[in-house]
Amino acid sequence: MSDSNFTKVYTGDFIIVKRIVSELENENISPIVKDQTESARLAGFGGGTFPGFQEIFVNNDELTKTLEIVSSITAALEDN
Repeated sequence: MSDSNFTKVYTGDFIIVKRIVSELENENISPIVKDQTESARLAGFGGGTFPGFQEIFVNNDELTKTLEIVSSITAALEDN
């Protein structure tokens, strides 16, 4: 069982992550973006399994609104 107050809401490439982060910030939601590949590179290790992929985490208090925004953006991208 995890005691974290944060939940991962999206994993994807840099461009889509930036779009989602921008929309969340417009709604006064402060996401945390993790880039395992970049972290490994900076630490002197090799790249990760999926280079260029990032993860977005948000506070559980903001989860409902965040999931609506993420769903809206990903649905729009799938329609194109």
